[in-house]
Amino acid sequence: MSVEIAVPTADDMRDLGERLATLLRAGDLVVLTGALGAGKTTLAQGIGAGLKVRGSVTSPTFVISRVHPSLAGGPPLVHVDAYRIGGRLEVDDLDLDASVEDSVTLVEWGEGLVEELAANRLEVEIARADGSGGSEGDARRVRVSAHGPRWASVDLDAVAK
Repeated sequence: MSVEIAVPTADDMRDLGERLATLLRAGDLVVLTGALGAGKTTLAQGIGAGLKVRGSVTSPTFVISRVHPSLAGGPPLVHVDAYRIGGRLEVDDLDLDASVEDSVTLVEWGEGLVEELAANRLEVEIARADGSGGSEGDARRVRVSAHGPRWASVDLDAVAK
């Protein structure tokens, strides 16, 4: 099951992240895909705000992974940037499997690297609305695809509104 959402601005991308956060719970894996500058970290900021986590959600490119504890008694957000990771062996070195059941794990650039961490996951693909790789404008298309039985009864259309 999947839904495609038009996202006109960066603020709308953060709002989408907050709406997605209402669906997330401990054990959820979210894999974000998109070109450089597509809006992956902006979406992650919205998810962090929606989960009410501590700390500013920024790209963890150079530290690879950050843990943001919840300020509201919910699960922590484990935010990973796999851009510099060379393969599954390096993913294993991060020990994400040790925390995936207790956290919401969000991985930028994780396609092809982290899907085995959880049978249930959301894959979020972000692309420029005009299909170009250029940097003009903020408009994006976001496709959210759910995989696994956990998502069978979840209405993804609710996040498109």
